[in-house]
Amino acid sequence: MMEYAIYFAFTCFGAAIMMCLWRIITADGVGTRVLALDTMVINTIALLILYGLDQGTEIFFEAAMIIAMLGFVSTVAYARFMLRGNIIE
Repeated sequence: MMEYAIYFAFTCFGAAIMMCLWRIITADGVGTRVLALDTMVINTIALLILYGLDQGTEIFFEAAMIIAMLGFVSTVAYARFMLRGNIIE
């Protein structure tokens, strides 16, 4: 029963990534694209966690942590670029 729930979650998060990709392609402004990319990173982290649960290994949890840190830093860097015009002062 647990594996059916994991497969259903795989399907839901995969659909969410496709919707974020569609929003990136058809977005009006840059802020909407950044928000869609950030949401896509969160969905990718969820897929990695689910895959780690499905396979029974812990390496995917560490990969999810690395992607979470990179996603946070890239979102902050892009927000600073949009506000100030430069990233490093």
